[in-house]
Amino acid sequence: MPRVYLGASSDAIRHHYDLSNEFFALWLDTTMTYSCALWEPGDTLERAQIRQLDAVLDGVRARGAARLLDVGCGWGSLLRRATESYGVRRAVGLTISDRQADWSAWGSAAVDVLVRNWADHVPDEPYDAIVSLGAFEHFARFGLPRATRVAGYRRFFEFCRTALSAGSRVAIQTTVKGNNRRMTRATVRDMEFVVETVFPESEIPALSEVVESSEGLFDVVSVRNDAEHYAMTCQEWFHRLRAHRAEAARIVGERAVADYERYLSSFVEPFRKRHLGLARVIFEAV
Repeated sequence: MPRVYLGASSDAIRHHYDLSNEFFALWLDTTMTYSCALWEPGDTLERAQIRQLDAVLDGVRARGAARLLDVGCGWGSLLRRATESYGVRRAVGLTISDRQADWSAWGSAAVDVLVRNWADHVPDEPYDAIVSLGAFEHFARFGLPRATRVAGYRRFFEFCRTALSAGSRVAIQTTVKGNNRRMTRATVRDMEFVVETVFPESEIPALSEVVESSEGLFDVVSVRNDAEHYAMTCQEWFHRLRAHRAEAARIVGERAVADYERYLSSFVEPFRKRHLGLARVIFEAV
């Protein structure tokens, strides 16, 4: 029976991630990791992103695993790290973006990148670990009531549970709602702009919704909120985009560059003031 998917449409996902590989390469690091880095003093962006990937792979006990699934694999940085540095024998990535899939398919016999929604993925055998970094925000469409969002998220966790070997782990990394106290009107306008223009149809979950939707299927092993780390990551992405602004405008046009400058710069303050959080959660199948 097909799974009912309540998240953003394929067109909405491609609106963002199919914009241009060359554009994203101007301001992401060399690994092309598009999720919150894990910073320590003196880090470069690349070093902080590799630390993030390692923390995720360690969290799901990926070293030497036979099979790993990355839901929303982006441009393939975690797939590369898993197979090249952690000895994962088979890593499968799911993306709805054709351009991401083209970039990620670099010829490794240990990696398969599929242009496929998780709701349509039927594994041929169980996975030993599942990770999803920065995709959970797309798993419920904007405007759905809480109960419906939780039901949609639960379908994802049900998929994970059926796709995993017993006792295996899932790592989720997602932006989450924080406190709304003392949020300025300018911040509200900027966040509405990002939802409407940059990430259409997507909804940032509350951490409580993520945990509730996993109940009875997974135990929570660890949770951390690294809002400040995402503020630093967005700030660094913004600076890198500004440094390559002329080339970016040549690739995607002035309007798109201005939209992304506003998106990246306007997210720094909400993370620093905890209007938004960055949840890193490790689950273990019960």
